[in-house]
Parts: sequence; structure tokens; C-alpha cells
Amino acid sequence: MTLWNAVLLAAIGCLALKGIGYLVPASALEAPRPARITDLLTVALLAALVAVQALASGQHIVVDARVPAVLVAAGLLWLRQSFLVVVIAGAAVAALLRLVGWAA
Repeated sequence: MTLWNAVLLAAIGCLALKGIGYLVPASALEAPRPARITDLLTVALLAALVAVQALASGQHIVVDARVPAVLVAAGLLWLRQSFLVVVIAGAAVAALLRLVGWAA
């Protein structure tokens, strides 16, 4: 199977899932349990994306300047700082660590 066949198959599968989603009654989605699962799933997927972007380099796990930057950003978010402050502080931490040669 070529790569393009796999991409087309995945696209067709996603389109089919989206179509099936319209057949689910609204009352089933508004119940407390599915709503809670949906909320938690969103947070879990976002956390996984952040972890992959912060720790992965190709097929390897790498601990470099991104890890402390994400930790600083998470701490500032926990302290309820504005998003602009969080982004600037995370970038500054990564830049300073790279300047002193701790990470590539």
C-alpha cells in the first residue's frame, strides 16, 4: 500500500466517522457522563500534544531547553498569569538556556 492510499483511506474513514456523528441523537451527547468524558478527552489530547512537542525529536525522547520552558509556562498558567506573559516567559527561559549552551 502506498502512502497516498493510506492517506486517502484515513481521509475516507474520518469523513465516515464525521457522518456517523450526525446520526447520534443530541440527548445522548448532552447526558452528564458523555459530556464529562468529552471534556477530559480534550484535556488529555492537548496534554499529549504538549508532551510530544516538548520531549520528542524524531523517534527519540530529548530533554533540552524546551522542558524547563514548558515547566515555567505551566507554573505561570497555574498562577493564572496572562497568556502573553506565559508565552514570553517560556520563550525567554528556552532562549537563555540555549544561550548558555545547555541545549541545542
